[in-house]
Amino acid sequence: MRTLIPASPFAVLLGLEVVELADGHAVLRMPFREELVTVGSTVHGGALASLLDTTAMAAAWCGAPEPARLAGSTIGLSVSYLEPAQQADVVAEGRVLRRGRSIAHVEVTATAGAQQVASALVSYKLG
Repeated sequence: MRTLIPASPFAVLLGLEVVELADGHAVLRMPFREELVTVGSTVHGGALASLLDTTAMAAAWCGAPEPARLAGSTIGLSVSYLEPAQQADVVAEGRVLRRGRSIAHVEVTATAGAQQVASALVSYKLG
């Protein structure tokens, strides 16, 4: 994950940074940039959803058996937007709730400063 995320063109477009990786756990940061704004200084919901999704993917793979070829896909994503992220870096923390043989269920929260701005439940297919 430390090399995969920085090599992903979409993650680079969003400016995603890996903060922490551990077994079933990941923390990513999306620095605030004007290009991620929807109106005014509010970070676009699609950018937030992409951060949540990428964080879930990273958490799902951390601690999972490493396959010969890394492949996977989000199969379910439910996002709740709680507050607008206003002109601030957003940090997402993902935690695996359950990992089966091929599917991981991950809970992700996103904060901007001290304020929780979004949460998600993600189902991710490993392999």
